[in-house]
Amino acid sequence: MSSSPSSAHWLGIVGTIWLQTINGPNSDFPVYSSQLKELKGISQVQLNFLAFASDAGKLFGWFSGVAALYVPLPIVAFVGACFGLVGYGVQFLLLDSPGLKFWHLFLLTALAGNGICWINTVCYLLSVNNFASRSRVAVSLATSYLGLSATVYTSLAETLPRLADSKAKTYLLLNAVVPVIVSVFVAPALRLFDLKSDSMSSTDTAFLVMFAITLATGACAMVGSIGSTASWLSSREQMVSLSVLLAVPMVIPVALKMREGMNKVGENMIHDLATDDAVVVIEVTDLETTAAEEEVGGLQLLKKPDFWLYFFSYMLSGTLGLVYLNNLGQIAESRGLGRTSTLVSLSSSFGFFGRLLPSFMDYYSAKSGHSISRTGSMASLMAPMACAFFLLLNQGSVFLYASTAIIGTCTGAMTSVAVSATSELFGAKNFAVNHNVLVSNIPVGSLCFGYFSAFLYQREASARGAATCSGASCYQATFAIWGASCVVGTLLCVVLYVRSRSFAGKLPVRLQWLSRLANFLGARQKKDESIGLTITWDKILE
Repeated sequence: MSSSPSSAHWLGIVGTIWLQTINGPNSDFPVYSSQLKELKGISQVQLNFLAFASDAGKLFGWFSGVAALYVPLPIVAFVGACFGLVGYGVQFLLLDSPGLKFWHLFLLTALAGNGICWINTVCYLLSVNNFASRSRVAVSLATSYLGLSATVYTSLAETLPRLADSKAKTYLLLNAVVPVIVSVFVAPALRLFDLKSDSMSSTDTAFLVMFAITLATGACAMVGSIGSTASWLSSREQMVSLSVLLAVPMVIPVALKMREGMNKVGENMIHDLATDDAVVVIEVTDLETTAAEEEVGGLQLLKKPDFWLYFFSYMLSGTLGLVYLNNLGQIAESRGLGRTSTLVSLSSSFGFFGRLLPSFMDYYSAKSGHSISRTGSMASLMAPMACAFFLLLNQGSVFLYASTAIIGTCTGAMTSVAVSATSELFGAKNFAVNHNVLVSNIPVGSLCFGYFSAFLYQREASARGAATCSGASCYQATFAIWGASCVVGTLLCVVLYVRSRSFAGKLPVRLQWLSRLANFLGARQKKDESIGLTITWDKILE
């Protein structure tokens, strides 16, 4: 059954959600990193290099953008999944073999990390192109599900413990196979549509329903993380609950398809009664992006002080949060925490809500005629992250859980906000290149901070004459340095906000009136489908 554009573009969002849910196989690395370290006899420094390898694959993520210009999106997603199949699959098959050396593990992990970029490219393109007037909301909403990856993989691994003969091999097998299965399953939904006549009122209703479903899914993941700690909710029960909630978004395209069928019957009846009636076409571009922007690209970007403020403030905060999450396994082990998967699931669940937060902000600020400064949002997220690192200096488990929740939330939100912050600062024309240059701070920061923390950990262990380190002192100096670094990142982002605040705040008065007019016409269209009117905001703004 072929889908009309209105239902088909929501079907694409559902496919994007499912892809994002499984597109974080690297997020479960902390769960099995300790066992991998023991099996292969590698040091803490080498283990951190493996965590960095997944980020290093992002340095070549621009290949996926080029491929998407010439290759159908389902194939782009499948290629990314195949990179993960090879990267994690070879590790699964040869993990017990002495012939699998450290540098083999590094290259295979980097290949799998690059595959994540290919799937992300498909998700971004579908969200942006299929929702012209709500692209920021669609991107934030769909990519928020990436925060569930660790929860999904840990639940699967604990539900299927006999899938392999060791925990590490179980996770490697799931990381290799699950993305391929999902990418093949959702392939028919991964299509672009040029929707210039979608009704704003119906789109708003669908987004509100999707927000409700997403909140319920996140709540289920969070309750499951807490429940597994208290042993009153099994992994199998959590997996079943998540599966049902991940299937619920299909209600939206199905309902739209049914409504389109009824509307088509009504249109035929109206056409028979009055063939001279015109058709309503309300074309609305994203009002926030119509404001004047300075387009920066190429070498000009590197000459901008704002770029370097942005680069280092993100590296000293968002990237630092990712490094902390990559090291959760060793941190939990050093503090004597039995179930590392519980801590990883907790960070994943709170990261999900963090990624979802910007979509709420974008949705309601656009309706009220305001634009929220992305740099201001990032600065406000960095401050609590710095406090969380200092809280980790306390030895109690409650501080470990609380800090992990805060860091997971803030890191997830910053990852989502950064996408639109790049276009806010440097324009939308060269966004793809500019953002790829910006996120190069992730592998750089991951290497620097990860190596430094591993060096301090190894030094503490050597001082005790042991291969591993136990006790709160193992990461004491690391947390203090990370906290201080995050404070510096916050100050840099405040400076960036002060420099760029002229682009934020209220939208120009003319845009506010146009926003209200668009909402009025959307409601009017719903009441009377026989009004003939075409509005192109770009022409009005000239």
